[in-house]
Parts: sequence; structure tokens; C-alpha cells
Amino acid sequence: MTPQLILFSFLGYTVLLFLITWITARRSNNESFFRGNKSSPWFVIAYGMIGASMSGVTFLSVPGWVRDTQFTYLMVVLGYLAGYFVIALVLMPLYYRLNLTSIYTYLDQRFGFWPYKTGAFFFIISRVIGASFRMFLVVNVLQVFIFDAWNIPFGFTVSMFILLIIVYTFKGGIKTIIWTDTLQTTFMLGALVLTIIFILRELNTGFGDMLSSVIHSVNSKIIVTDWNDPRNYIKQFFSGMFITITMTGLDQEMMQKNLSCRNIKEAQKNMFSFSFILVFVNLLFLFLGAILLIYVKTKGITPPTASDDLFSFVSIRHLGPLAGLIFMIGLISAAYPSADGALTSLTTSFCIDFLGLPKKDKLDEKHKIRIRYLVHISFALLLLFVIITFRAINDGTVVKNLFKIAGYTYGPLLGLYSFGLFTKLKTNDKWVPLVAILSPIICYILSTHSKAWFNGYEFGFELIILNGLLTFVGLFLIHKRTSKVL
Repeated sequence: MTPQLILFSFLGYTVLLFLITWITARRSNNESFFRGNKSSPWFVIAYGMIGASMSGVTFLSVPGWVRDTQFTYLMVVLGYLAGYFVIALVLMPLYYRLNLTSIYTYLDQRFGFWPYKTGAFFFIISRVIGASFRMFLVVNVLQVFIFDAWNIPFGFTVSMFILLIIVYTFKGGIKTIIWTDTLQTTFMLGALVLTIIFILRELNTGFGDMLSSVIHSVNSKIIVTDWNDPRNYIKQFFSGMFITITMTGLDQEMMQKNLSCRNIKEAQKNMFSFSFILVFVNLLFLFLGAILLIYVKTKGITPPTASDDLFSFVSIRHLGPLAGLIFMIGLISAAYPSADGALTSLTTSFCIDFLGLPKKDKLDEKHKIRIRYLVHISFALLLLFVIITFRAINDGTVVKNLFKIAGYTYGPLLGLYSFGLFTKLKTNDKWVPLVAILSPIICYILSTHSKAWFNGYEFGFELIILNGLLTFVGLFLIHKRTSKVL
């Protein structure tokens, strides 16, 4: 498996993306960029969202997690399912009823200026850090396996990757991404299934026998009952539920695709079907992780130190050139959704939530499009800067902590929307930014010192629930005492 072969595969995949872009972006305008002309088929969105929701982090990490946490992640995935039902039955009807393009305009209508800007700002911070981290992981792998062979600097590699993203999202926006996501999902799932087949052939065993081996192995443990353990099944389930509500239902990138459906019924069909399929796909990734461990044990191979490297290590170094190539194509297909959806949603949020572009009636359509282009390029340059900064830090612990901090910033969104939906109170809106800043800071401090302060208790994913609760309480403390019932 040579760098040239990987590069040609990367270029071939990119050509396919540009073909889809050319087909979907013709006669596009701001309406198609932001909302896909409200004509996207629900089943296409449902299929494409599988790839969009499972980024390069999932592609690389979930199989490796089996070594450290067994199948306990499955409880998080089941929580995802519950969260998608909340989104479909509570949040999406609200968004459609208010005819929103940016979901954060709800905060403007419900509370006012500062809560609105706070929600949009926290989304932008979260998405910039999160998307940059995901892209960094994948581009770094491409750098090691392709471009280091020609002594091409990392800055040039990531610049070219960002440039490709700009070009194919520049005109079509969400209308293009909905269709490119289907291509990316196909290649990602193809890499998953084919890798499983390769391993079964190498071990000369059938699927049924391997499934039985996995079920009876030490790696198949799903339920952890110790309350202090961050993998406790109750905490895992509810954490997964609220992670989905915040990082999908309160995330402009994910909801922008759903809001491009023709109506609420089709959007709900998309969400229900997608959520059930996603459980099965995550289960397949966990199954892959288990059989990767069985493979290295059977072959007497010393696995890599980092769990995240298990999938790539076996595929590239031990299953042969074809398996390695399929892995790289799957990884590339996981990389693009991390970038294209983020760039489009960031552009949408900034143009609507901060520039108020649709409301500028004095500007003609061409002028608005030029402004959108400028914002699009500016965010691309920001992502480029953050990715290069991650590389310069060159410390996995620091980078992963930054990614966790990006996750913390969804907590204030959870608190804001919960306060808006479940109370009739109005806030003293000038204090909302302070509450939103303090909540994730408090959560980070608690997470860092929890073992010492709480008798060995360790926070897991449930920290996002605490984050939202702190924001909710803070908003209650600053609410207007004379507020009227809405």
C-alpha cells in the first residue's frame, strides 16, 4: 500500500463529491444554501445523517473503546435513541411552527437580544473547536500516510483540504451537503462491513461463530452498576439522551438538514428512521472493535498503545493493501462531513444570527450572496488556523481537553432552551451571558476534582446534564420578578 495509491483514491473520491456539487448547486441562491429550498427528500437526509453524525472521531475511536470499556457505550447509544425521539416530538415541531432557518432565532423570540446572541455564540465556539478537532484527527492521518512521504508540510495539506471544502460547499450549501452526505455514508459503512468480512476470512470463521465468540468474550459487557463509575448504565443512558438533545437538537449543523424537509411530518420520518438505523450501525462498530481484539490475540500481534489506533493499525499493517485502502477511503469519507456541515452551519448562523442578512431588505440578492461568500471564506480560514494550532500544540491531552470544553459549551444551550420551553418566565437578559459562561467553567472544575471532592465519584458524559441544570438555575435566579405569563 503506497502513498501514491492512497492519494489517487483520495482524489477520486473528491472528484465524485465535485460531480454531486455540480449537479446540486446549479441555479442556487441564499434560500437553497440556508434551507435547501425546503424540498429535500426525508429518506435522503436520514441516510446521509448516519455519516454526518458519525465523524472521524467515531470511525477511529468506537472500535478501540471496546478494549477499555467493553460494550458499555451501547447504553449511551440507546440514550441517543431516546434523545432523537425528544427532538422529533418536542423541538422539531417548535422549529417548524416558527418557520426557523437558524434555530437560535427562537431565543430571540422567547427572551430577547442577549440570550439570542449568547446561544448563537456558544454554538459557533462549540462547532469551531469540535469541527477543527475532528478534522485535525483525520487530516493528521492523511499527513502521516500520504504527504509525509513527499515532505509536504502539514499546513499545506490542511490548506488544500479546507480549499476543497470551500469549493464544493461555496454555492450549494445545505442543498449540496444533503446529497454529498449520502456518498460519505455509503463509503463509511462500506469500509465498516468490508473490514469485518476481511477479518472473518483471515480467521477462517463465519459470522455466526464470531458473533457467538464476541457474546461470550469479556469484551461484551454492557451493564456497569457501580454508581461511582463513569460507565454506570443509568448515567450512560441519560447522558446519551441529553448529548443527542444538545448536540443534535440544539445544533444548527444537524438541524439545518432536518429543516430543509418539505414539512414536519417528513422531518419526523427522517428522525425516527435515522435514529433506529444509527443504533444498529454503532453496534456494528462495537462488534468490529471486539473482533479486532480477537484478531490480534489469535495472531499473536501486539496491539497499539492507544486504543484509537486499533482500527487503523490492523487494517493498514495486517489485513493487506486492499483492506488498508478501504480503511483510508472510509476515513476520508468520515472527514468530509466534519468539515462541510460545520462550515455551512457556521456561515448560516453568523449571517442570520449576527448579521441579520435575510432582514436587510435594502440589499439585493447579489449583494447578500457576496456577503455570504465572505463569511464562508472567513470561517474556513478560522478553521484552518485552529487546526494548525492543534498541530502546533502537539499534545494529545491538551487537544482532547479542548474538545471536551467544546462539549461543555452545549450545556448553556440546554439550559436556555429548557428554561424557555418549561417555564413562562422572562430573564434579565443582560446577565444571561455571565450565567452561560460560569456554568461550563463550574462543570470543568467539578469534573477535574470530582474524585477528591465526592468520595471517588467520576463524572462521565452526564456532565452535560449538570451543565444544563446549572444554566437553568442561573436563569431562574436572574429572572424578572414582574414577568408576565406569555
